[in-house]
Amino acid sequence: MQVTIFGAGAIGGTIGAFASQAGHDITLVDVVPEHVQAMNEKGLHIVGSRGDHYYPVKAMLAKDVKGPLKTVFLCVKGHFTEGAIKEIAPLLAPDGYVVSIQNGLNEEIIAQEIGAERTVGCFVHFAADLIEPGVIQFATEQAIHIGELDGSLTPRLNDIEQVLSSVMPVDITTNIWGYLWGKLVYAAMAFAISTVDGTVQEVLSDPRGRRVALAAASEAAKVASAQGHPLEMIGNFNPNAFLPTPGWETEANRNLDQLGAEMQDSFKPHMGIWMDLKVKRRRTEVDMQSLPIVRNGERLGIPTPVNAKVVEVVHEIEDGKRGMGWENLDVLESAIPVS
Repeated sequence: MQVTIFGAGAIGGTIGAFASQAGHDITLVDVVPEHVQAMNEKGLHIVGSRGDHYYPVKAMLAKDVKGPLKTVFLCVKGHFTEGAIKEIAPLLAPDGYVVSIQNGLNEEIIAQEIGAERTVGCFVHFAADLIEPGVIQFATEQAIHIGELDGSLTPRLNDIEQVLSSVMPVDITTNIWGYLWGKLVYAAMAFAISTVDGTVQEVLSDPRGRRVALAAASEAAKVASAQGHPLEMIGNFNPNAFLPTPGWETEANRNLDQLGAEMQDSFKPHMGIWMDLKVKRRRTEVDMQSLPIVRNGERLGIPTPVNAKVVEVVHEIEDGKRGMGWENLDVLESAIPVS
């Protein structure tokens, strides 16, 4: 099976390397010349929980890609989705399709450009970071879930499963939106605690960080649940635990305790959001993950003041107007409504 992967960063690069090793015909596409050159000359260097290895891959610059393309895995950051799909659309074969292997609700953007029938949903939650051109740190493994946007079961899902199962275990689901919205509950918490320079465990151990994480995730859970799709488990993280029912904080805190402990003992003690803000100093995907929570909350009449403040604070950090000090937790905590 021939697959073209647009975006050879943490997600796309990891998938491309492991799938290529398994014998699939994979072409990795990126816009960074140094990254493409490093992959072609040395192979993609992946370090971490699966050891330290170089994986021979085929890589090329986006400007050099020619059609027709049958199967495309789109793995760019969410805020690049609109531009990328406009470039990919003319290159697709008549029966070509795009699998959104990204964070956020990018399937909606892709479907607007090429049609829902040519768009496949995918949920990923494994942990990896692009450290430098040609080098990815792989931390933790998680099952990959794929599904049609209308919940149907189609032959192409089996084709996609064949490729992705060489990377990690794959589940074909009829409820892909339940995973995507469930991930936004996780993301609400993740963005909130990534506004300070500390590990996940350190921030969640701070009473302010814990209160902010609970509030942000609870707002998101209410908005996500209102979409009408049963929310699915995000690894060991249960988004349903953050729905405000009697005594909900006990189970929600258990989820946060487990998350902090797991990440503290892994190759990746920080969220990828922290990496974007602290190390790479680049835009995050806050507008593709936290902002949809706020906007859908406005549409549904569900207040999301903490998530709205998170979006504001993250933008200020991105713009260099705010540091990643612990006082950011005070700012976010002040947005929690007084009950």
